[in-house]
Amino acid sequence: MKRNATAVWKGTLKEGNGKLTTQSKVLDNTQYSFKTRFEDGIGTNPEELVAAAHSGCFTMQIAAYLWEENYDIENIETKCEINLVDLLIVGSHLKVEAKIKGITDEKFQEIVKKAEKNCLISKLYNTDITSEATLL
Repeated sequence: MKRNATAVWKGTLKEGNGKLTTQSKVLDNTQYSFKTRFEDGIGTNPEELVAAAHSGCFTMQIAAYLWEENYDIENIETKCEINLVDLLIVGSHLKVEAKIKGITDEKFQEIVKKAEKNCLISKLYNTDITSEATLL
């Protein structure tokens, strides 16, 4: 399986802008620029997309582990915060809240830590990855 996305950039770094399109067309000529990355411009940026990829993958990995152990998943919600310092991504923090029937907090924490280490995006990153989990 292969997935793809395309970026097109026009102009200088600070004054130019780009468009991102994903294979699925969920992003279709979505605007990004210096302002969307380092200021408060309208559009997306690479770090926001990295956060979306990590939160999505991590959440699906938790769901997979819960499914393997026959837990009834009501809801899992994850927010990912990418920490950018001096033009380096130095961390990805995952904050998850979930409603899972029949699971203890201890078991849930164990599954979350396992997912933190084993989701495909976590394995891709070369950065500090942390998480915190709340069972609702």
